[in-house]
Amino acid sequence: MNHKKNAHFSLASVGVTNPNVHWNLSPAVLVQKTLSNGQGQLTNAGALSIDTGKFTGRSPKDRYIVEDEKTNNTVHWGDINIPMTTDQFDRLHTKVLNHLNAKEELYVRDAYACANLKYKLDIRVVTEFPWQNLFAYNMFLRPSDHEIEQFNHEWLILAAPGCMADPLEDGTRQENFAAINFTKKTIIIGGTAYTGEIKKGIFSVLNYTLPTENNVFPMHCSANVGQQGDTALFFGLSGTGKTTLSTDPNRKLIGDDEHGWSTSTVFNFEGGCYAKTINLSASKEPEIYKAIKFGAMVENMSFKNKNTHSLDFEDSSKTQNTRVSYPIDHIDNIVFNSRGNTPTNIFFLTCDAFGVLPPISSLTKDQAMYYFLLGYTAKVAGTEAGIDEPQATFSSCFGLPFLPLNPTKYAGMLGQKLAEAESEGKPIKVWLVNTGWTGGPCGVGSRMELPYTRRMIKAALNGELNKVAFEKEAFFGLHIPTECPDVPTNILNPRKTWKDKEAYDEKANYMVNLFKKEFQVYASTVTDEVNAVL
Repeated sequence: MNHKKNAHFSLASVGVTNPNVHWNLSPAVLVQKTLSNGQGQLTNAGALSIDTGKFTGRSPKDRYIVEDEKTNNTVHWGDINIPMTTDQFDRLHTKVLNHLNAKEELYVRDAYACANLKYKLDIRVVTEFPWQNLFAYNMFLRPSDHEIEQFNHEWLILAAPGCMADPLEDGTRQENFAAINFTKKTIIIGGTAYTGEIKKGIFSVLNYTLPTENNVFPMHCSANVGQQGDTALFFGLSGTGKTTLSTDPNRKLIGDDEHGWSTSTVFNFEGGCYAKTINLSASKEPEIYKAIKFGAMVENMSFKNKNTHSLDFEDSSKTQNTRVSYPIDHIDNIVFNSRGNTPTNIFFLTCDAFGVLPPISSLTKDQAMYYFLLGYTAKVAGTEAGIDEPQATFSSCFGLPFLPLNPTKYAGMLGQKLAEAESEGKPIKVWLVNTGWTGGPCGVGSRMELPYTRRMIKAALNGELNKVAFEKEAFFGLHIPTECPDVPTNILNPRKTWKDKEAYDEKANYMVNLFKKEFQVYASTVTDEVNAVL
């Protein structure tokens, strides 16, 4: 659909005067535009393959929030939320508009976030490239034709990869930038074509507005629903298995990355999925693999065979962060209204490259608060330049780069939800799942087998683990099941998988002390019971 000639559709009020604007083009036309512009190729499965250029991931150090009367005393300023003055934003805003107005063509997408319509956020996305617009189509929720005819945006995104900042003139760190202005309800993105900046910009907006204005708990998690209507949440940083483990043929997918938890409902913020594709296989992740078809868009991947355009899922020469975006209905088994009930189970996913955490353990409420604020996972050798051994990384609430408010705000909301469920006689089970290494650290041990992880999660979901004994391990105080159907008993306790027990003890002690040190920043804001977890 192209509403270019409809007088109702005008960008003049937001400063875009370019006469050649394409409104809400279909995926087929956007793909055709991209191919004719020489900006992409089709894969043998029909997906569009594009290259995002210099940036293959988000640039957290170049993400800004305007500090003004609205945000001055509400945003948690620091290395994550970097302040920008109103004047700086206005200069960059003008620069972005001038750049877009000088282009031969522009592409506009009208969309919204939040499947619970009580919290619906209408978004207008203006992009320099057609494939950026396809990403917005895939990732945000899609209004009907009738809704588009009446559409009035609340938030505006201007995405201009070719618009470079001048650090000396504009006060940025370098040429690329992503800046959020909560007063003007505008996001400007320049100098980077990485599409994730678009979706995470709106996620940051919702992480600010939903807790402060609606008392809704925003979460960086995936979610699915079982046949009995039981909802499960999967929190985790990139690479821990959020998308993989929530995409289950026996459970309906609500969403793979961003959700809100209101009084009695969990709802998806998005209308699509943005999955990592490195080492993706049809055997281990069939639903995601099958979703890579026409309408999907893969980023920064190479072809295994240039004649047939078959994708090379193992090639990380460009980046480890190869991705695919697709509308959620590319997955067969989904919840069509993208909503679920209050969760029954919550999983915290961590990729422990040091090999000391159990593959699954049950958390008390205090432990849940502790590990939620800690947000631990690890980077392994080869994932980033300069990393040649495992490195622990911590991201509070499993999503610190997207949290404008103090992390304790979100942790407090989680604690309140757990307490309310317990008081109602419907306690929520919280689990810590290690999708990383066993038998030793990365380079010595081996990666946890995905079928085993899936089986342990299945046992947690269907209540099988309620019928087995648990033991308390000695270092982290975690409660480990002594058995799990179809899973070798010896892998359930990580110490038993190490040949060198003294080496395990040394590494486990090291990690306990590291966790304690990292948690000190929150020690004064939590209860004595939470502080006493480690």
